[in-house]
Amino acid sequence: MIHKEFNITEDQWNLLAHAAWECRNHAYVLGNIKVGAAVMASDGSIFIGCNVEHRFRCHDVHAEVNAITSMIAAGHTELIALMIAAEQERFTPCGGCMDWIFQFGGPSCLVAYQSKQGSEIKIFQAQDLMPYYPK
Repeated sequence: MIHKEFNITEDQWNLLAHAAWECRNHAYVLGNIKVGAAVMASDGSIFIGCNVEHRFRCHDVHAEVNAITSMIAAGHTELIALMIAAEQERFTPCGGCMDWIFQFGGPSCLVAYQSKQGSEIKIFQAQDLMPYYPK
């Protein structure tokens, strides 16, 4: 498991937020919540994803997983930061998405969300969101 400390600049967070909000526009939802995500690989590359819902809900793809698998498809395996764009007052990845975050980013991976474009970016470490995650 990856155990590193990551530092992301304010400009990088703003770039991730912009990418996540732009991708959110492409979300395919049957419900009400559109989600966009942007991830940063260890070399600074950014990958995006949005939620894609399926009529048989067990096949839904969450934005976080969509962005992480895009990163993997491009040949990167080390996730350092993930930004979520969702019009929710509070939003964190689900347990399944956290499994992906821990697998490719580890407990120190930075996980952030923004509830409105241009609003405060709330930043956590993955281990703060799931402090009892198995080692």
